[in-house]
Amino acid sequence: MSSLTYDLTLAGLAVGSAAALTGIGLIVTYRATGVLNLAQGAIAMVCAYVLRQLVVEWGWPLPLGAAVTLLLVAPGIGLLLDRLVFRPIAVRDVDPARALVASIGVFVLLVGGAALLWGSGARSDAPELLPDDPWAQLTAVALLAALVTVVTRWTRFGREVRAVVDNRALAALGGIDADRVSAVGWAFGSFTAGLTGVLLAPYVRLDPYGLPLLVVEVIAVAVVARMRSLPVAVGTALAIGVAQAQLTRLHPSGWGEPLLQAVSANLFVVALLIAALVLPGVGSRGTLTRPAAPAVRIPGVVWLVAAILFLLPLGFAGSDLHTSVQVPALAVILLSLVVVTGRGGQISLGQAAYAGLGALFTALLAAGRFPGLPRLPELLALVVAAALVAPLGLLTGWPAIRRHGLALALATLAVGVGVSRFVFAQPYATAGLSLSRPAGLSSDRAFYVVELAVLAGALLAVSALRRGRTGRALAALRDHEPGASAAGVPVPALKLLAFVTGAALAALGGGLLGMGLRAFDPSAYDPVRGLLWFAAVVVLGADNLLGPLAAAALLVGLDAGARGGVAAALIGLMAILIGRFPDGPRWVLRRVGLTAAGARTPSAGGVGAAMRSPDTRRRRTGGNRPAGPVPGAHTLSAHNVRLQYGHYTALDGVDLVLPAGQVTALIGANGAGKSTLFHCLCGTLRPRSGRVELDGVDITRRAAHTRTRLGIARTFQQLAVFPSLTVEENVRIGAEQGRRRDPAAVGPVLRLLGLDGPVRHRPAAGLATGTLRRVELGRALAGGPHTLLLDEPAAGLDTVEAEALARILEALAADGMAVLVVEHDLDLVARIAHTVHVMEAGRIVR
Repeated sequence: MSSLTYDLTLAGLAVGSAAALTGIGLIVTYRATGVLNLAQGAIAMVCAYVLRQLVVEWGWPLPLGAAVTLLLVAPGIGLLLDRLVFRPIAVRDVDPARALVASIGVFVLLVGGAALLWGSGARSDAPELLPDDPWAQLTAVALLAALVTVVTRWTRFGREVRAVVDNRALAALGGIDADRVSAVGWAFGSFTAGLTGVLLAPYVRLDPYGLPLLVVEVIAVAVVARMRSLPVAVGTALAIGVAQAQLTRLHPSGWGEPLLQAVSANLFVVALLIAALVLPGVGSRGTLTRPAAPAVRIPGVVWLVAAILFLLPLGFAGSDLHTSVQVPALAVILLSLVVVTGRGGQISLGQAAYAGLGALFTALLAAGRFPGLPRLPELLALVVAAALVAPLGLLTGWPAIRRHGLALALATLAVGVGVSRFVFAQPYATAGLSLSRPAGLSSDRAFYVVELAVLAGALLAVSALRRGRTGRALAALRDHEPGASAAGVPVPALKLLAFVTGAALAALGGGLLGMGLRAFDPSAYDPVRGLLWFAAVVVLGADNLLGPLAAAALLVGLDAGARGGVAAALIGLMAILIGRFPDGPRWVLRRVGLTAAGARTPSAGGVGAAMRSPDTRRRRTGGNRPAGPVPGAHTLSAHNVRLQYGHYTALDGVDLVLPAGQVTALIGANGAGKSTLFHCLCGTLRPRSGRVELDGVDITRRAAHTRTRLGIARTFQQLAVFPSLTVEENVRIGAEQGRRRDPAAVGPVLRLLGLDGPVRHRPAAGLATGTLRRVELGRALAGGPHTLLLDEPAAGLDTVEAEALARILEALAADGMAVLVVEHDLDLVARIAHTVHVMEAGRIVR
């Protein structure tokens, strides 16, 4: 091996060792707590600053300073995070995305706090903990990895860790001290974060923003390892580190030189993009929000006050006015998160990238440097830039089709980091760029008026998107994605629409922000800024139009009037509190007099009364007697359907026909395969072999929402309603998205199910289980299906409600509908079913 190759390999091993430490810490924390600690980089940065403070500023000996930092401060941060932030979330068992929001809050809080304490300037005098020898770092990594492997695989504590992550409540019932397990996991994860920070600080820029982002980039090694395998994480980190070092030997020429140089300097970013966008997602459970109540209605007087506050800067002058120019532009950017996150329920940590692209494209178009397009006037360049960035929303929208929760967060964050590193930080894209204002708008006051006009237009556009058929579909997507798909909502297309619209809005705001500052500043659109914006919108209201306005004013105002970092620290603290007290914002809104939209007096009626009315009583079709043929009927059938999970056979050659005009029941013990067959019929699972047919046409590969539009409706074992919508709106979703798409069907369905009283205007959140079962059934029936698939429809119903359900199903079958019921209530089955199939071990035995 040549001397240069050897030296580069050693340098790469040093970088890879630090990345491996990060991977070990992330995996240990995740395996002990179920949380991917996105604040790992911020903890590393704080520990690096603490060591520098002790050794450089206060003159402590390096060994003593390192011992205090790594053995007291770092684990102490982890214990505080466990006790004050994440343990309450785990005990409450709230939506897992709350832990993600809290993790982002910790990240933002630590970054803001560090900027307040130590300033935002870079430091180059961080002490070196270990000699510049990769073998020492490799030894530390190997020892840590071996220790963790031994503990997790071959000790009682390791078994306890796995049990707590799988089911915290059940582990506690089994006598395991779940709090102790999670505390140890957080302490060790923070220790490795601190070790990473103090090792990296002497060789990279030590500032509140640079080091945390660098550590975020190496999350790739943990994702590649599927958050499980330490050897894979360590091997991946070392391989990427060595490869990145060796690529510095290349000196290409020609058009590809800048791009190759960018790749060679940011190989961990490339790995993050591949891991987040290509590999199967980790932690896909949960979307961002599952609202328990509808969006609040903002009184007109509040909007009047907001308008007056936004008009006040027109009376400012000098630096105050110049600072205020940033607020409307940032508000437009944050409105993009209302579309994507607040209304669509999708996590998007990469909006800063689209805002920066909007500013960059505006500058390039105005300067005549955009390939293939002539020089454009500034305002036209802004509009064209937004149109050009909009399709790039597919970069995050496409992964969102099949990813949720943490997996989607990583994908969107990876896009933001990639754009920052490969576009904004590269001279070939940004060198020599300036961004001027249009003629006649050079004064801050005139430009502020234009910004207000654009902001008003954006508010109207987003408000329109929140209403009507599309608005209801977005709300359904956010509240319950499988339920939205079952209602016929084209979920993939709707997600793409949300991300593309969000990208366009962010680009529009980013271009305005660049014009306001009269420059393209890459640091204004870095990924850390994107995390701060996301946290601010979530904290101040992602599902209302006032939240982005307040967030923009807060972010700009606090950092302009005080030392940098105040806004980040405050937003981070509030995000942590939101994660711990998820109902807090609504309590505050209630206290200031904002009421829930659509709240009405509870209904005194019930399903029993509705079913006793003459116009809803139908003749029984008669127990298990076979029904006659139904002219023009549709037939759903399964043929030799097989499905396996590893070595477990869930379905073993199942054949089933659902005749029109009959109720077919499917019974059997738990694990017999009933639900699996049900999901294959409705399209949420795809069999390994065999086929599902509708009238002889193979629909095995058709998506769930497509099958709904073909006339196959379903309900869920666990209620699938949209709590932020009213009862009537829930049913209207089915009418608008189902087979017939006839809004006029809403009234008859509500009357059939006894929902046509005052309850029709009540939000679904908080209604009784029996009422919600009727709401879900109404949503399914409103689309005019010919086949109805019901998964344990009597679950949670009392005797009267179950009796009413039986009458409804008998009436539907009498009208020619094919009904499949998967049910454990054998009395109900005996009453309504014409045919009963028994499943056992993945087969229909009779």
